[in-house]
Amino acid sequence: MEIPVSFKEFDIVEVRFKGGRKEFFRNVNRLPLITGDAVVVDVPNGHHIGHVSLKGELVRLQMNKKKVQNNDEIRSIYRVATEKDMEKFNLAREQEPTTMYRARAIVQELKLKMKLSDVEYQADKTKATFFYSADDRVDFRELIKKLAEEFKVRIEMRQISLRHEAGRLGGIGSCGRELCCSTWLTDFRSVSTTAARYQNLSLNPSKLSGQCGRLKCCLNYELETYMDALKDIPNVNRPLQTKAGDAFLQKTDIFRRIMWFGYRGDSNWFPVTVERVQEVLKMNAAGEMPENLAEEVKKQLPEVVDFVEALEGNLDRLDEQYKSKKKRKKKNKNGGSGATATEVLAQAAPTPEARRDRPSGRAVQGEPKPRPERGERPAGGEGRPPRPEREQQPKGQQQQGKPRQERERDPNRPPKESGNREGGNRPPRQERPQGQRPPQNRPQPVTQAAAPAAVGAPDRPEAGARPEGEQRPRRNRNRNHRNRKPGNQEGGTPKAEG
Repeated sequence: MEIPVSFKEFDIVEVRFKGGRKEFFRNVNRLPLITGDAVVVDVPNGHHIGHVSLKGELVRLQMNKKKVQNNDEIRSIYRVATEKDMEKFNLAREQEPTTMYRARAIVQELKLKMKLSDVEYQADKTKATFFYSADDRVDFRELIKKLAEEFKVRIEMRQISLRHEAGRLGGIGSCGRELCCSTWLTDFRSVSTTAARYQNLSLNPSKLSGQCGRLKCCLNYELETYMDALKDIPNVNRPLQTKAGDAFLQKTDIFRRIMWFGYRGDSNWFPVTVERVQEVLKMNAAGEMPENLAEEVKKQLPEVVDFVEALEGNLDRLDEQYKSKKKRKKKNKNGGSGATATEVLAQAAPTPEARRDRPSGRAVQGEPKPRPERGERPAGGEGRPPRPEREQQPKGQQQQGKPRQERERDPNRPPKESGNREGGNRPPRQERPQGQRPPQNRPQPVTQAAAPAAVGAPDRPEAGARPEGEQRPRRNRNRNHRNRKPGNQEGGTPKAEG
């Protein structure tokens, strides 16, 4: 797609200066400008520097809005500002605060009823514009002479309104944000108290006025929304007549569509919907009076049963049926909120006649398991083969995970030679003094000759030196071996009978 060659951009550009002041200039040299560029423009008796704020066809719309004619009175843009131009412009702006303080002192000497709010130097330092505000007409001819002698520049006095003054000075509003007039608002519309009345705001000047001392500009922002919402709300000019008395309108909640009324001599307010107010107004116009402002309870009409719904069934009923079942299950699990302990036990323990029909080998949930007498096996283990008798070993001398054949070997058999250490078998343990224990985290050597084959518990030697090759008994800490069920694997711990 080719770009059209005959298209020409609008040659007028909007330029912004200090304090939000904007003017239109013609781009005679067709400079490639971008929004935000600093440009040197033509002004009466010199030149000034501003920044491009708008370009293109939007400038044409802005000119039509402000009713600015496109004629020869529009001045031109010289060039894009260079570094030297910006240095001179910054030096001129640095002199503005000192100039304003000295000018205020001169105003106080002359006793003039005016307020200097800001000073703006031209970029070439040939002109200084003083912005002031005053309630009455001020004769400042003597002031201009003294200011020209003091600063050696051409003086221009420009009167501004209080709204423009607040916009030039800036500040923080009651909403907690920077003032609209100092950030983005350039056109000031007239604000009247009718905007506050439509929004049901209290006519308190301290709350409705901004920092400039005038009504807040934000009162016009939401006025159209309130006007649209007030179309359906009736205008109550007279009190509503009821048998309880005359009701006077006190307050209207526009967006919630609720109107508050109060009776004469009663400090209470009663909320009434907009529909009810319209109904009462129609009754009063017809010469009728309701009992009170409350809405009347309408008579319920007989329900008409749908034939298709009656045949196919209602899905909501099925959902309620499933919900009720879930609630019953929860109550049964918790034992019921109103059931006593005896009732719960009676439900959990079935009758003996019901037990006879059940198989003897299975346990029923909630049924207490009968404890077998001493010396008898439980009824569930009748079909199992008898366990092989195992030799009892002394407590603490069991080997972990060793097969039975390996534990019953000859204890006098010499151990195998180890290839991990040099020198063959491990030397015998040295004797320790009585009462001294080895560290817990030190691994203990396990030998095959440590497990005796005797059935009974061996006699423990006296405290002192132990025989060579005997290991000190330790508690078995292997959880897997301790929790192993008897009879599942070989080498498990036999269950003591009797």
